[in-house]
Amino acid sequence: MVKDRQILPLLQEYLSIFPAVGLLGPRQVGKTTLVKNLKLEKDSLYLDLEKSSDRAKLVDPELFLKAHADKTVILDEIQLMPELFAELRSLIDEQREPGRFILLGSASPDLIRKSADSLAGRIGYLELTPFYLGEIDSDELEKLWIRGGFPLSFFAKNERESQLWRRNFIKTYLERDLAQIGLSTDPRLIERFWMMLANAQGGIWNGESFARALGITRPTVNRYLEFLEGSFMVRILAPFHQNIKKRLVKSPKVFIRDTGLLHSLAGVEGMDALINQLLVGPSWEGFVIEQIISTLKDEFEYYFYRTHQGAECDLLLVKNGVVKTAIEIKNTLSPKLSKGMQISMEDTGAESGMIICRISDSFPLSEKVMALGLREFLGNSFV
Repeated sequence: MVKDRQILPLLQEYLSIFPAVGLLGPRQVGKTTLVKNLKLEKDSLYLDLEKSSDRAKLVDPELFLKAHADKTVILDEIQLMPELFAELRSLIDEQREPGRFILLGSASPDLIRKSADSLAGRIGYLELTPFYLGEIDSDELEKLWIRGGFPLSFFAKNERESQLWRRNFIKTYLERDLAQIGLSTDPRLIERFWMMLANAQGGIWNGESFARALGITRPTVNRYLEFLEGSFMVRILAPFHQNIKKRLVKSPKVFIRDTGLLHSLAGVEGMDALINQLLVGPSWEGFVIEQIISTLKDEFEYYFYRTHQGAECDLLLVKNGVVKTAIEIKNTLSPKLSKGMQISMEDTGAESGMIICRISDSFPLSEKVMALGLREFLGNSFV
């Protein structure tokens, strides 16, 4: 069972402030369903820009949208008609009132940067992620980890149905969606790249190595990564190196954001298969990181820490330049405080440390470090 999406109150607040609200996130994550079920202050008009009949209504967008100035206009898959941003700017400047437009998109503002800039100061952006722990029942953590948080994968009647949905999502994404947001290339090449990323989950990014393996240039492989990040498939976690004098790893880590898609790309079918593979540790690490960032959102900046001498911390929660919490993520029931974690906390000046693992009850490992489960960490004021 899934509770109300936790983004709802913030979305309602944005609609009371901004003339346009951009709700972004990957396809099939539930953006359209969420917005169609909103209780809006005025009537709404929904246009799906994938449908030729709805695009035809916008041949003269100024004329059409002015005729519906009394409604909240919902424009779905806005990245397919980026030329609308300039028209929306003019309409908003003529009649500036909150909640006039809701723009739904499967590409980040960075990917539609040139057009989106025209709405600067007029639009507030929010990201709808796949389900995360605060939105599901307390006993469904393992199900969320294995299947991922896309609604049709998570709600599938059985594992087979969930796997089939994810395979077809990947196929559609490669053959259609990437081209629609501007990456026109051989889908088989992108599939190889994506599968390589899955098998290197949580690894330090080495563009030269990927380029050699794929037989393409480093700028090309970097462009592929940019598009996967911009369409919410990949998370790039930057290294922390503020005021540190040691020799540090300065390349980012790369994660497939949804672990259900990760498991499908890596050919892993179910928990029994996952626990017998080397991927299980990186999969758990990526799952925990995504759950933390999806839950805490803009409350912190997020980094990892690693020195060339081997000291490492999987995730740092940073606020105003201060490392509030250092987190080590372990797929274990018997957590221990490592020397590398202790050194990382000393180097970064972390105020507290957490070992997040597969346990249900928390306990201290030292004066500043606790061991605890993911749900307990997210549900309490440890950060």
